[in-house]
Amino acid sequence: MQITYSPAYTIVPTYECFNRCSYCNFRVDPGVENWMTLDRATAILTALQGTGICEILLLSGEVHPQSSRRKAWLDRIYHLCNLALDLGFLPHTNAGPLSLVEMEKLAQVNVSMGLMLESLDPALLEGVHRHAPSKIPAIRLEQLNWAGKLKIPFTTGLLLGIGESEDDWEISLQAIADIHTRWGHIQEVILQPYSPGSQESLAGLGFDISKLPKVIQLARQILPADITIQIPPNLIPNPDLLLTCLAAGARDLGGIVPKDEVNPDYHHLQLANLSVLLANAGYELQPRLPVYPNREHYLSERLQESIQHQRQSILEWNAIDKFLD
Repeated sequence: MQITYSPAYTIVPTYECFNRCSYCNFRVDPGVENWMTLDRATAILTALQGTGICEILLLSGEVHPQSSRRKAWLDRIYHLCNLALDLGFLPHTNAGPLSLVEMEKLAQVNVSMGLMLESLDPALLEGVHRHAPSKIPAIRLEQLNWAGKLKIPFTTGLLLGIGESEDDWEISLQAIADIHTRWGHIQEVILQPYSPGSQESLAGLGFDISKLPKVIQLARQILPADITIQIPPNLIPNPDLLLTCLAAGARDLGGIVPKDEVNPDYHHLQLANLSVLLANAGYELQPRLPVYPNREHYLSERLQESIQHQRQSILEWNAIDKFLD
């Protein structure tokens, strides 16, 4: 059985964010750091050419929707995505909630996009999200619907263990399933356990990782069959538990990156070690593109041409890996 992952690299346009989620290990205060320049991004991307990386994850903090800098921020993300395309990569952007017009613009230069639903539990607005206006559940559900309306291949997911009730897992998963049933655009649902980091203010105990297989089984029961369940292997410290999660229905490991920008204290296993672990359990680890084949027809001719180029490259790299083995 195949388990997939995306050979990826993360570029951060800015870490600044107007939200202050108490579990965040990513954000800095607005105005305290310089944004990623196109020159700096060019140097990074040029060095990545020929390495087997196919996905460039544009992961950004959020500039306030009413800020005078919002347009410049969105333009910077657009130009970074366009640069990645020009240099032979496939961009995937996660930049928080966007307006319909902003989503439509970024869809021109992204093969897929994403936004974590996290949780629909309203209690979190008095807890970890009390200083995070863009985490209002209705805003995030609106994004999922807009992505469907615009035919954007999309990734969403739940953040587990941030104070939500267990009943909310079912409610949130059902909401995702209902939106996908309407539009058919959701590729993956990430089930991400909250893992305490050194830069957050919450300092919680984290998600009880032993419950993750239970949530995966629930997700597999609720979600349509054409939505893949994704888990982050660097947040599952026990190899046996990782295999239990795969047996429960997880089929993708997300982007395997040099640094997990959201969870910088948790490093990925070397790809070779991860591949051996899975092979010994009867699984075959396979690279994939950030857009699934059954969603490619949503995209423009330019994006589809980029996909075909990367598909050939990823096949060649996979063949080289097998030869070296």
